Amino acid sequence: MFQGKSFLKEIDFTKDELVYLIDFAIHLKKLKQAKISHQYLAGKNIALLFEKTSTRTRAAFTVAANDLGAQPEFLGQNDVQFGKKESTADTAKVLGAMFDGIQFRGFKQNDVESLAQNAGVPVWNGLTDTWHPTQMLADFMTIKEVFGDYVGKNLVYIGDGRNNMANSLLVTSAILGVNVTIIAPNDLQPELEIQKIAHEKATLTGAVLTITDDTSAVKGADVIYTDVWVSMGEEDKYDERVQKLLPYQVNAALFAKTENENCIFMHCLPAFHDLNTRTMAEIHEKYDLTELEVTDEIFKSVKSVVFQEAENRLHTIKAVMAATLGNLFIPKV
Repeated sequence: MFQGKSFLKEIDFTKDELVYLIDFAIHLKKLKQAKISHQYLAGKNIALLFEKTSTRTRAAFTVAANDLGAQPEFLGQNDVQFGKKESTADTAKVLGAMFDGIQFRGFKQNDVESLAQNAGVPVWNGLTDTWHPTQMLADFMTIKEVFGDYVGKNLVYIGDGRNNMANSLLVTSAILGVNVTIIAPNDLQPELEIQKIAHEKATLTGAVLTITDDTSAVKGADVIYTDVWVSMGEEDKYDERVQKLLPYQVNAALFAKTENENCIFMHCLPAFHDLNTRTMAEIHEKYDLTELEVTDEIFKSVKSVVFQEAENRLHTIKAVMAATLGNLFIPKV
């Protein structure tokens, strides 16, 4: 079912399979909280291949591997010849011969796909410019923990709608039967190909999909979700993004438009909600802004579940690793 399979993007999996991974993660979280050993990967070696910097992804994969009894090895962009003096395919064959599983966090989706095609071991996508599948498991696990279920809930993503988070939230919501709205300026909305995939998945679950530039579409939201306005590798776009996306900031006025006092706030992090980072200090000096995609008031409010969501990266990543590499008995999904 899962054994030996890579985890590259959400659309490679059925609804039942994604549901299984989310529920398995909830189970593994309970085991960890109860300090019950679950070393399904004892004796395994895991390569953690990073082109992009990371806090949550690196920490989650490292701790997940340790909890499962495996030995993780971090390989940064300056540690290997990946993409410089050695092809992706050649790198995959070398690492696949030495490691039992490979995590990749980088830029091109084609690279993680090539790794999976050539490594001969499971490859897990920690993030690419197109998809962020491990984040999705953590997000919908969090929604289920808060509300008891995610099916039929109304998720609204607002901000830069053509990045990996918007793509993944749109498609995964459609697969799981979650109503999803993407609110973004017209030129920052998901590509038509991504929208087509989402609509095809929604026909199977009845999920309602909406893509608009109108912020009033937050009405009835159970979840307000946003992300940074400038993704890694786009640092030269702050001028245009700040001007274009300030009307899409998540703040108290936007939350009031939901007309739902139980609406929660989610963010994959890091978030620019105060001046306590060097990047925000530079933005403040240039644009005289103290907050970007979300205000500090909302970020620190009782509505915010961002740190519960961040912790759940660990448990969901652990579920993926165990299911694809742990020889688990899964009779039917």
